[in-house]
Amino acid sequence: MAVRGFNYIFYPGLLMILFSPGTSTFAIENVPDLLAQCYDCHGQHGHSDSPEMPIIAGYSKTYIMDTMTEYRHSERPCHETRYLTGPRKGQTDDMCRVARELSRQETEIIADTLSKETFIPAKQKFNAERAARGQKLHKRMCEKCHENGGSSPDDDNGILAGQWTQYVRHQMEEIETGRRPITKKMKKQFDKLDIEDIEDLVQYYASLQQRTE
Repeated sequence: MAVRGFNYIFYPGLLMILFSPGTSTFAIENVPDLLAQCYDCHGQHGHSDSPEMPIIAGYSKTYIMDTMTEYRHSERPCHETRYLTGPRKGQTDDMCRVARELSRQETEIIADTLSKETFIPAKQKFNAERAARGQKLHKRMCEKCHENGGSSPDDDNGILAGQWTQYVRHQMEEIETGRRPITKKMKKQFDKLDIEDIEDLVQYYASLQQRTE
């Protein structure tokens, strides 16, 4: 439940950060606008309803902070994308620019807020036969780092289970082509996969449509 005060809306999980020693008035005053900018692309509270835009609600704070650091240093591809709603609707932007505009404190506020939301899996079509093969692949090759079918935020590796297929497939392509760097441990496993294996995994993650809390 949102708490209203001082003409701003504060969300659960923010109060400790906003009123802790060393928190600047600048960061507090910008919280509503910063969150709104995220929601204009990723949906309200990070619950994206657009297949090309990832659901980011429920990601761990550590994963969001690490991802934003990678964007800030252009270590991840920064594709131009359009705002889907809000006052910036139709305008283009990219995550590297967004990350560089935010202070670490502001990034932490955003990460803390999103990490306390619940990930709601996308309802989408999937190929059951391929998903069954993907489940076996995941258990054999991915489960150690992406626990519970890729649904656990606690491993600080994002959430794959129930993520939009179009987004997951695109990320797989960027990993395969080397545009998105990955750890040596993951690369060792990823290099064992062929195109069919990758699509089987994509279909498996799409099949996991039950909310986990």
